[in-house]
Amino acid sequence: MSDADDDVLRPSDVGSDADAPPVEEKPYKIIFEANKCFGAGRCAEVADNWEMDLASGLARPKSYFFGEEELEENVKAAEVCPAKKDRGVIHVVDRRTDEEIAPNPHDDGTLSVDW
Repeated sequence: MSDADDDVLRPSDVGSDADAPPVEEKPYKIIFEANKCFGAGRCAEVADNWEMDLASGLARPKSYFFGEEELEENVKAAEVCPAKKDRGVIHVVDRRTDEEIAPNPHDDGTLSVDW
């Protein structure tokens, strides 16, 4: 492993999965760059898991971990988010493979956060 590999932020490095439901139950998770959300609300229009917080004017997920039945709507939320010049701030991650599914702008499953 090179030093360059040490600089790559993996989805499993973000947040704590210690209190998360078992991967078998909820194999997907959301990594949300809330500090870059500007409240367009497109995620809440296409996904039941997303809502607009009236106090802050920003979006928020109802749940950060979910199963197959909610995958399509959360991927759609990530894809329609216009923040970060249409690269989005909602990241859908497969916990089994530790890869970003959406928006996946690099087309290689690496996490596309700007921290």
